[in-house]
Amino acid sequence: MSRYEEFYRQSVDAPEAFWAEQAKLIDWQTPAEQILDASQPPFARWFVGGTTNLCHNAVDRHLAARGDQPALIFVSTETGAEKIYSFKELHAEVQRTAASLMELGVGKGDRVLIYMPMIPEAAFAMLACARIGAIHCVVFGGFASGSLATRIEDAEPKVVVSADAGSRGGKVIAYKPLLDEAIRLSKYKPAAVLLTDRGLAPMDLTAGRDHVASELRRKHLDAEVPCAWLASTDISYTIYTSGTTGKPKGVQRDVGGYAVALAASMKHIFDGRPGETYFSTSDIGWVVGHSYIVYGPLIAGMATIMYEGLPTQGIDRQPDGGIWWRLVEKYKVTVMFSAPTAVRVLKKQDPALLKKYDLSSLRALFLAGEPLDEPTARWISEGLGVPIIDNYWQTESGWPMITIANGVEAKPSKFGSPGVPMYGYRIKILHESTGEELTAPNEKGVVVVEGPTPPGFMQTVWKDDARFVNTYWKSVPGKMVYSTFDWGIRDEDGYFYILGRTDDVINVAGHRLGTREIEESISGHANVAEVAVVGVADALKGQVAMAFVVPKDGIAVTDADAALKLEGEIMKVVADQLGALARPARVRFVSGLPKTRSGKLLRRAIQAVCEQRDPGDLTTIDDPATLQQIRQLVSSA
Repeated sequence: MSRYEEFYRQSVDAPEAFWAEQAKLIDWQTPAEQILDASQPPFARWFVGGTTNLCHNAVDRHLAARGDQPALIFVSTETGAEKIYSFKELHAEVQRTAASLMELGVGKGDRVLIYMPMIPEAAFAMLACARIGAIHCVVFGGFASGSLATRIEDAEPKVVVSADAGSRGGKVIAYKPLLDEAIRLSKYKPAAVLLTDRGLAPMDLTAGRDHVASELRRKHLDAEVPCAWLASTDISYTIYTSGTTGKPKGVQRDVGGYAVALAASMKHIFDGRPGETYFSTSDIGWVVGHSYIVYGPLIAGMATIMYEGLPTQGIDRQPDGGIWWRLVEKYKVTVMFSAPTAVRVLKKQDPALLKKYDLSSLRALFLAGEPLDEPTARWISEGLGVPIIDNYWQTESGWPMITIANGVEAKPSKFGSPGVPMYGYRIKILHESTGEELTAPNEKGVVVVEGPTPPGFMQTVWKDDARFVNTYWKSVPGKMVYSTFDWGIRDEDGYFYILGRTDDVINVAGHRLGTREIEESISGHANVAEVAVVGVADALKGQVAMAFVVPKDGIAVTDADAALKLEGEIMKVVADQLGALARPARVRFVSGLPKTRSGKLLRRAIQAVCEQRDPGDLTTIDDPATLQQIRQLVSSA
């Protein structure tokens, strides 16, 4: 048995002893009385009776040994800003933000919604919430007012933390009007809004509600706010993820289990070491940004780069396909984490840029967020000359489920596979209909996790235990297992391959979008009778959304000008309600949608036709002409 196999077996055969050992990687105010409480499956409670604090473990505990070392490195190619915060400086900024939030009435258990661009103040706000025991809920800054409003209603934040604007590709995106509209739309009204003024866009302040962060910060320059010692099982944050219904799910995470999971992953998976630099190109609006821009690297005593900008845009705001590699050289990055889409964008640049900078500090590049295709993996592997490590996980898991744990034992990657199950995860492949375990190599089934789930995994859906159980744990007949809603196979060496979703969630450039949510938005247009949205394979973005609409008046089906006009209107509706990310690549107009005789929409058949694949058995289709019309539209494009 190899070293990793033995390590893995310990984690699943004796989880309490295994995780008791991992718990030593963080500081505890009070040690746990019970390592695991799995008495009410599928709920798992970790380190019961223990008290700790995420902010203490990310910041305070490093002050004595590395207080003057870099902790947060902010780089914006949008504004030309570049600033380094030491652990001591980060400590001071977090306390100022914590004092500001407390002045606005925030206390333990209160929610703080963060709607911010990739600026240091966003990380300060997250850590400040963790410090005082408030529950933060970060919403991606690219979301439009409608999506933001639904999250405000669900989270019921006492305070919203935001900014005047973000910027992307040199284009300023004013956040304050979007936030104002979201609050107007929301049935729930936050008591206060705390705003960072970057000087990018004017802000109209609402008297009594809106506060400029710099003014409160001045009052609290010397603030000393102690860490609140929280129960391990207390809630650290919620983060929303798209689902198979229009209403997003608030994934709820604990404090202690998450801290231990991240500390362990930094050691065993990423091989990150104190005093080194970690560079994740994600966004704090996504779980990768939570785990591997903010908490994970800081818990490990590493400096973390927080990057605002495009992968092809220099500090001087001029095109520069080598900007990331310049940062690797300048800050001696040892571990980097990005997404396949970003690498596909870089692939279009001059390959000499990969050789222009000294990348000798870099030990590995991790990629996740969507399936990694072999040509992309091979190109970046040959260009960088370091291991390219795919890793598979979800918002729900909080840290990688399948990858290579080089911190335990160096193991080769296989192009196209994220790797093998990580310690703590009992991952199996089950038959979709029977629930039977598929053990032979290359048998396709649903990838599932047997409980109890490891530390760091979601506790439940915010305010909705029933939804957590029914959505995730009851989808495979006769089995209470967590469904990833992904198809997969396992080869003869135990490496997993992920083959796509079993549900209606799509991955656009690493961003997870629910097709039902897009459908609901499009249905709001007055001239839409029916709509189907599917994810279609795309060479650059992995997948794009494609919408097929039955218009009420039918004109757009036959009149090209009418179709163009209606397509533009529908695109605007989606962008206004859900944000530009959710806007379909195309809206096509049809006279009918393919359905079974019982009325079930055949989305998988539509997707197959769009990808020029065999749509399978169509004997159940009520009107074959509807699918033929879609085939003609796609083939004529």
